[in-house]
Amino acid sequence: MYSVPAASLLRFARRDIGLAAMNKSWSPEIEAFRREVRDFIRTHLPDDIRCQVAEERMDLPREDLIRWHKILHEQGGWGCPGWPVEHGGPGWNFEQQYVFERELALNDAPRLMIYGVGMLGPTLMEFGSDEQKRRFLPPILRGDVYWCQGFSEPNAGSDLAALKCRADRDGDDYIVNGSKIWTSDAHHADWIFGLYRTASDGKKQHGITFLLIDLDSPGITLRPLLMFEGTHEVNQVFFDNVRVPVTHRVGEEHRGWTYAKYLLGLERFGTAEISRSMASLGRLKTLVAEIAADAGGAYYRDAAANVEIELRALELTERRLLFGPGGPDAMGPEASMLKVRGTELQQCILELTMEAMGPAGQIDRPRDAQPGSNRTQLEQAGRNYFNYRKTSIYSGSNEIQKNIIAKAVLGL
Repeated sequence: MYSVPAASLLRFARRDIGLAAMNKSWSPEIEAFRREVRDFIRTHLPDDIRCQVAEERMDLPREDLIRWHKILHEQGGWGCPGWPVEHGGPGWNFEQQYVFERELALNDAPRLMIYGVGMLGPTLMEFGSDEQKRRFLPPILRGDVYWCQGFSEPNAGSDLAALKCRADRDGDDYIVNGSKIWTSDAHHADWIFGLYRTASDGKKQHGITFLLIDLDSPGITLRPLLMFEGTHEVNQVFFDNVRVPVTHRVGEEHRGWTYAKYLLGLERFGTAEISRSMASLGRLKTLVAEIAADAGGAYYRDAAANVEIELRALELTERRLLFGPGGPDAMGPEASMLKVRGTELQQCILELTMEAMGPAGQIDRPRDAQPGSNRTQLEQAGRNYFNYRKTSIYSGSNEIQKNIIAKAVLGL
């Protein structure tokens, strides 16, 4: 992990990796690739899906997510942009993957099916058996199987190693009992991958095993957990004597913590969502232009300009960290900095949007416009504001991220 001496946070944020990296210009080849991706999205993304994304919705229907994934897959494995050619992916380098994700966000395309595509798939490539790769990777690639992640528990959130959901060995099976909570997309998913307690002696990080579980297995119950504004994105999953074949264990028994750290490293940068914040900011600026003649127009113009400055600065920081010496693999507490500031700005943009809407942005206002219209997007402002309060909590709360920075950077 990268660290610097105590009391040097400013130098940490300005890590000297050269102006070329900070002011990176894409090569002609990458610019051509960007245009190819942009043109494909604009001509192939169904309008009904585009409109939902433009409303900042995170609760897209399963069928729409799978439909878009299959469109990308037919283009040459684009639904799995980080996968190598030997597993059906496009074999893109890191610059191409970055640009691809950027164009998805800026053109109102849905987020990828991250749990299978970006987490489990690469983990199986690294630690899975040959049989597991043959069985589980192709359905993820094609979009035939939807996965969710079973990590957090009622008393094991940020302290994930405190998990207690048990998996006891019984011959060729594990018997799983307990529950997982805040399980995103479990109501959409066919399978769940997760961490389960197989031993209780020694350090709490020991005795954890990584299992793949079919959600149609007898003994599994899902309970919806509604968000503050009423959307259904997360669930509690209960396991009552659920039998899981030993062949569905990834890697060695009791070593699941090692595999989980690898998997969580794959999502280090995703929660900052700088590109999607840029798309949100564009919608805010359009709204501000429409109310410019009103009494509050000047205030919101200034506020939007200030947020844009902050967001552009964060974008430059992200790019010089990702494309500097060592690239993403050299990242340590820098990832925590991106997550904290990225989610703060994301929430700020949506808060300004709700405020600028005034009474029309209230979450209990009747939705009387046609789906996908500009008015519908604006009437969604209050719902989005409350929904996105979660982003500074999930994937490691911002308080935890600040502790990481304080310890690794400031030596506190």
